[in-house]
Amino acid sequence: MSRIGRAPIAIPAGVTVTIADGNVVTVKGKMGTLTQTFLPTVTIEEKDGHILVSRHSEEKEDRAIHGLTRALLANMVEGVSNGYSKRLEIVGVGYRAEKQGKKLVLNLGFSHQVFFEEKDGITFEVPDSNTILVKGIDKQAVGQIAAQIREKRPPEPYLGKGVKYAGEKIRRKAGKTGK
Repeated sequence: MSRIGRAPIAIPAGVTVTIADGNVVTVKGKMGTLTQTFLPTVTIEEKDGHILVSRHSEEKEDRAIHGLTRALLANMVEGVSNGYSKRLEIVGVGYRAEKQGKKLVLNLGFSHQVFFEEKDGITFEVPDSNTILVKGIDKQAVGQIAAQIREKRPPEPYLGKGVKYAGEKIRRKAGKTGK
């Protein structure tokens, strides 16, 4: 058995889980609502305030889907109850971020500004000009938007300038050595 797949998911107070035909699971909480359809090779049931995931066979694909389904359900429950956030840091002279209405405006050393729109339940916060918080209830969407922001100017190895995740270690290279 999958150690991840067989672990029950506790449903916190204020969160409701609805399991419809065709493995369509809807999770509602104080932060919002998430809906996802899962493969029919697993059985999802709610029992005694917990969500249980079981599989029908011991085939390799079914074993993989078992753990994946449980992890996705746990992420949905966590997202609607607490939400997710990613913190990005901007390093570099003249590099900065600001929020204008529902737009995130980045100055990253290009001849133009880079814009990101808030959409699909994703919000941006800019506590200071060198920090960006990407927040939302969908873990995958938060990570994807944060990766797209980082992709615009990834940190370079010589000076470490660019957009990086908070806590990310940048492997530095030695520059040219003088005579």
